Amino acid sequence: MYREAMKQLESWKFASDRKPLVIRGARQVGKTWLMREFGKLYFQKCAYISMDENERMKEVFREAFDVNRIIEMLEIEVGFQIDAENTLIIFDEVQEVPRALKSLKYFQELAPQYHIIAAGSLLGIALHEGTSFPVGKVDFCDLYPLTFREFLLACGEEKLLEILDRNDLDMMQALKTKYTDYLKYYYYIGGMPEVVLEFVTNRDLKKVRDIQNGLLYAYENDLSKHAPKEIVTRIRMLWNSIPTQLAKENKKFIYGLIREGARAREYEVAITWLMDIGLVYRVNRVKKPDFPLMAYQDLAAFKLFIVDIGLLGAMTRLNAKIILEGSRLFEEFKGALTEQYVLQQLIVHPENDIFYWSAENATSELDFLIQMDDCIMPLEVKAEENLQAKSLRVFVQKYGVKTAVRASMAGFKEQDWLINFPLYNIGNLNRFLKEKQDDSF
Repeated sequence: MYREAMKQLESWKFASDRKPLVIRGARQVGKTWLMREFGKLYFQKCAYISMDENERMKEVFREAFDVNRIIEMLEIEVGFQIDAENTLIIFDEVQEVPRALKSLKYFQELAPQYHIIAAGSLLGIALHEGTSFPVGKVDFCDLYPLTFREFLLACGEEKLLEILDRNDLDMMQALKTKYTDYLKYYYYIGGMPEVVLEFVTNRDLKKVRDIQNGLLYAYENDLSKHAPKEIVTRIRMLWNSIPTQLAKENKKFIYGLIREGARAREYEVAITWLMDIGLVYRVNRVKKPDFPLMAYQDLAAFKLFIVDIGLLGAMTRLNAKIILEGSRLFEEFKGALTEQYVLQQLIVHPENDIFYWSAENATSELDFLIQMDDCIMPLEVKAEENLQAKSLRVFVQKYGVKTAVRASMAGFKEQDWLINFPLYNIGNLNRFLKEKQDDSF
């Protein structure tokens, strides 16, 4: 199963200013597999050490940070000599031994020749518990569920992806039904690696849903086991309210939908906790489209999405037949799934800062406003082939924007100020806009 994050790891390996690498991401998005596969492909040996319930490692890092002593102890743990040039050292579930995380600072300062990658599903919340984090001494890689592009590759559809990558409009139009069918499957299956593997191997949609429910159950256990007891109930209520929030026409998060009379101050910590473990993405409103967008955030207005579109469907018990065959009963929630889908394809690009915009009088709302390096791109999302773009037009006229994007099931079309980009190719939006910008110079 190919992951595009492998390119980032390869660049890290050969960087002259390489630091120890920390991979962040929710539980079960494939961090362990990625690290071990990277070690297998790019190194002669891989020293994999899981810190989970590993008392020996707690002893190793309990004393002063003598790098040579640590390496010697790691060699005893893995049973072979660690060669700095040809061995990848992996610290998995590193949050379980906080001093192992702190040791990355000393490796960067005193022994930068070693290749070290650390990861942990609950790394975000560990940092809030007083863990000494090596600020400025590590590189980062954020890992998410498989994108639709990676899903096509997992399904053995390399040719379909090649056609998208070269933006072959005639071939894309001819194969539109095939792309649409795979997109529907992706809406149901999502991008969690174990779920995708089950689908690719057995095409058993019932088993797919069983695995998704198992993942949701594991997340619920994490809430009970790791969250502060005084906020567990609030976290669970907030998490379970997200599908309802997204089903609204106006997807702005409303605390009153969690329970009557709920207030922001009661749930701010719960939102932060879910964000820290990678289960929730927060998209804030901006008041106007100026650089940098972050400076114009309205922190009181935001939308919450969850880690994976397939899990969103599982939370709502959405039947596979409703998604794959279509149903009028599904029309309203289809908009929620489509926004979730688009966000997942765009958030994997580290250069994207993603927000949304709405008018002060709330009569117009733009699904996403994205800062891509030195470009601000308004994006409206349509679940079907509906080519109306009223809010997008209001935004363009109000701010004099030269180019805007509408994502829909219609084919690619470029006209005046508007580009219609097919939903099944939205993962290539960044590259397309960059090439378009380069051609204008």
